[in-house]
Amino acid sequence: MRCLWITLADPDPPLDGLFVYSGGLIRAFAGVGVEVVALGLQRPESTKVDQTRADGIVWRLAAHEPLPHWASLASTLPHMANRCRTPAMKQLLRSLLDEGTWHAIIFDSLSSAWALRTVLDHYAEGAQRPILVYVSHNHEESLRASLVSSQHGSLKRQAHRIDAAKVSWLERKLIDSVDLVTAITPEDADIYRSQWPTKRIEVLTPGYSGRLRAQRHITSELPRRAVIVGSFDWMAKRLNLEEFVRVADPLFAARGIELRVVGSGERSYFDELERTLSATRFTGTVDQVEPYVDDARLAIVPERNGGGFKLKVLSYIFNRIPIFALRGSVAGVPLRDSESILLFSDQEELALGIARAIDDVAQLDHLQNAAFDACRHVFDWQSRGTQLFSAVACL
Repeated sequence: MRCLWITLADPDPPLDGLFVYSGGLIRAFAGVGVEVVALGLQRPESTKVDQTRADGIVWRLAAHEPLPHWASLASTLPHMANRCRTPAMKQLLRSLLDEGTWHAIIFDSLSSAWALRTVLDHYAEGAQRPILVYVSHNHEESLRASLVSSQHGSLKRQAHRIDAAKVSWLERKLIDSVDLVTAITPEDADIYRSQWPTKRIEVLTPGYSGRLRAQRHITSELPRRAVIVGSFDWMAKRLNLEEFVRVADPLFAARGIELRVVGSGERSYFDELERTLSATRFTGTVDQVEPYVDDARLAIVPERNGGGFKLKVLSYIFNRIPIFALRGSVAGVPLRDSESILLFSDQEELALGIARAIDDVAQLDHLQNAAFDACRHVFDWQSRGTQLFSAVACL
């Protein structure tokens, strides 16, 4: 099988969940013997250049010149797709389509859907069209609608409403055009099936390839510290973080609990937030998150907006730190409330639950052990490559 994989950008280094999922799937698909050519933007942080060959993949990378946000105002495409539609990307795509026979073309996230029109036009003249696959990272239509409702200010809300309408149109157009859709969670798959009952939908949850701690004991000698790991460059992640710290920081400060936020984001944004907080500290981008996880008693998933599968949840589970989360924010993992995770209805309940439980180290230890046992054999990248190959091969 020869596959053209259209993605946002080179996923290495995997600094956020989008790149972790894309990179893991591309390597897993190539790992089952598929000849993969991956098209995307070249990131400044990466060591790869155009024509790099690695892990059985040929990387076709365009210069990192993503289009600015304002450029999507005059386009029918939403910003997440329009930013990739650079002249270099369009030229590379056309040359790859002319290059030879493709058995499958994969659109990796809605960011890659800028290429749909070009692909459809290329095969409109009677040439045998390859199998088209949409690897979704979220059910984007419902996610964007929830983000619009969270916006404050009429101008900002209107701008996001317009972009959300473009997202909805593009996602529907893409799904109508492809032969197979993969969903990152069972919940997303259910939504897709309700909208497209005759479309083939496969659930393709992520794998895990990070550090796996065979054993850990949480004791009272650990600092009374909670941790949030993530990437805070995206609006949805910032909204979630701000909602939580607004409620949790004064409570944690009064009870001597420290909150450490670990991950990328603009330093000016973190500094502005930190000036208003007492118990919360921001690390910014770090080389490794494991030391920060090891030095905390529990991890928090305070995400009311964001959708999809939270890749950091797997990092928490396999690094053996108990998880406290909002209901609905940990889709796709086989965790049970009060047994292997503690779930709460809103940010205030979540913060109070953490304050009550942080000194119950026996319960914390039980939660992390139960979560590890529930997931240890479930998240394997190799099986995801085999699953995707089988789904494509039978079409």
